[in-house]
Amino acid sequence: MTTLKQTLHDDLTTAIKARDQLRSATLRLTLSAIGYEETAGESHRELSDDEVQKIITREVKKRRDAADAFSGAGRAESAEKELAEAELLKAYLPAQLSDDELAALVTDAVASTGASGMAGMGAVMKAVQPKVAGRAEGGRVAAEVKKQLAG
Repeated sequence: MTTLKQTLHDDLTTAIKARDQLRSATLRLTLSAIGYEETAGESHRELSDDEVQKIITREVKKRRDAADAFSGAGRAESAEKELAEAELLKAYLPAQLSDDELAALVTDAVASTGASGMAGMGAVMKAVQPKVAGRAEGGRVAAEVKKQLAG
């Protein structure tokens, strides 16, 4: 079975052969982040596909944040490059939940925890996070939880 990390390596090789600079540079940086995570700590370890997905998600978020910073500084070309890299990496992540699917999951979590008001936000977040792992950003989930608890 091919792991996500192996898929990234294979795609990097293909991108290098095709002389696709954007794809090869993006995949190199992502694989570097994965390698750093594997060697961090006491001993070297092999990351699972879920852990690799978390790293890719983090890399996508970094690029979106950088694009926002570049846009704010009037550097549209750099912002576009960062957004292109983020879109490229999104292809390696599972499909994102739609707003309706996310709202339904949060509604179920609110009902199962019996939370009411903002004081119950932590309990709802704790219940919903495992269900949305990798399929919705934390900020999106938190916004939906706040909306339902406040409303």
